[in-house]
Amino acid sequence: MSSKNYFEIQKSRKLKLSQLPTVTELIYSSDLDYQSKLIENQTKIEEYQSLLYASRKKSLLIIFQGMDTSGKDGAIKHVMSGVNPQGCSVTSFKTPTLLERDHDFLWRSNLKLPALGQIEIFNRSYFEDVLITKVHPELIGEKTNPDFWLKRYHDISNFESYLHRQKFEIIKIFIHISFTEQKKRLLLRFQDPKKQWKISSSDIRERTYWKEYQKAYEECITETSSKHAPWYIVPGDDKKNARLAISKILAKRLKKLNLCYPELSQAESRKLKKLRTLLKGQ
Repeated sequence: MSSKNYFEIQKSRKLKLSQLPTVTELIYSSDLDYQSKLIENQTKIEEYQSLLYASRKKSLLIIFQGMDTSGKDGAIKHVMSGVNPQGCSVTSFKTPTLLERDHDFLWRSNLKLPALGQIEIFNRSYFEDVLITKVHPELIGEKTNPDFWLKRYHDISNFESYLHRQKFEIIKIFIHISFTEQKKRLLLRFQDPKKQWKISSSDIRERTYWKEYQKAYEECITETSSKHAPWYIVPGDDKKNARLAISKILAKRLKKLNLCYPELSQAESRKLKKLRTLLKGQ
């Protein structure tokens, strides 16, 4: 299923990222219109988060994936700026530590899963273990073959199916940018003193594996898309358009949860009435 500014992938046998656009028709007419639409969606997300936090019926896991410079950090910062920090946290997964390497590849993600009523955002995730390790299998330290990766895809799908049964809502977002746009953004980092600290030799080196990463993403999305945990592919060459699309996805999925504030029992209502009377008399 597709929207004007994103693609929802529930199941796909022959996904080709090269056939999906990295830029689509703009859904904002000016900077002012962009801000207005973003605030509108932020307000919806904030309202739904309040329901999520109060009801404690669901846990929300939001996963952001994308090539370097795709805009994951910016999307999290701008789209989620209105949520209550008490009910939301972000985990950015880096190179596994020695302790993490001594456990199964899903172990460190399990440690960061949200409790009921909470939102957890993964900036990169367990999918790195079928992306970067697929492009660089030497990082695993054991022999790999097609069956090895299929088993990992199945492990991830089974893991997400389990989470779904445990009342997790999973939203997986891949920000899709072009090879040309990535180069443009990397060059801009060299010119901006505020962003020069982000530059590393690996950014330039990994660009030479662009085709391999695109193929790894295609296989990953194909094998791990499902009805309860679909992938959303968001064209990312225009950052503002991507942020509006992401905010729209989150608001839409949160609305579908049909959450409501807890209803008080008769005993609780009577207790509340007594407390109110006591307060008035003070």
